[in-house]
Formats: sequence, structure tokens, C-alpha cells
Amino acid sequence: MSAYVEHVNLTVSNLDEAIRFLTTAVPEFAVRHRAVTDGQEWAHVGDERSYIALTQASDLQLSELNYTKNGFNHVGIVVDDANRVAEALRDAGYREGFQADPHPHRIRVYFHDADDTEWEFVQYLSKDTAERNDYVK
Repeated sequence: MSAYVEHVNLTVSNLDEAIRFLTTAVPEFAVRHRAVTDGQEWAHVGDERSYIALTQASDLQLSELNYTKNGFNHVGIVVDDANRVAEALRDAGYREGFQADPHPHRIRVYFHDADDTEWEFVQYLSKDTAERNDYVK
């Protein structure tokens, strides 16, 4: 088996809102498990192979989103229909993020969740990995 990312762990200000964002964007995702450990509520949201681990912040300190400091910038999720994801998130009131240049082999849409974390949803239009991973415009 080749390596793959099994999960990403994020601390969020509102666990229910984070779950709503993810399941709006990717209806195939479900809450795999939700619990409280040592007074901290958490959930795993995804499918049988991978998930997003969400932890409810106990003492939230908001951080700046910029690509000039160490830390988290965005999460990318492959989807079957990026335009459907964008429409669902717009309809649910989420704010669009980075505007990706058109590419012949992929469609990328970016949205911010309620904590202003940016998420990338990418739809690949080719099965050829060289085309999918082409960085030349």
C-alpha cells in the first residue's frame, strides 16, 4: 500500500458549525465518532479511509490567516464536482476564498469556514497524474 494522508487535526471554535461546513461541502462525509475526552469535545468527520479530526477549542485565541508565518494555511479535499460544492457552500452562506486560475485538468474552489480557515476543493478532469499535477499555466 502506498502512503496517504489519513487525517488532519484542527481546533475549531464551534464543533457543530465545523461539522456543518464539512458535511455541506462533502455530503458523503459523516461523523465517524464524536466524544468528550478530558473535558474536551471532539469529532472525526470523513469516510472509512480518511477524516478531519476536529477539536472544540476550550480557550480560543484567534490567529491571523496569512502565508507569511509558520502554521496551517489550508486543507485540500478532492471532490467529484467542485462547482456543486461551491454552489452548496455559497447557498449555505460561506465566503469564497482564493480565486484559482483556470486549468485544463482541474477545477479548484476555495471557501472559508466559520473560523476563517480556508478549504480547497479540487476536481480533477484527467486520470493522467502528469496532467493533474501540471503546474504550468
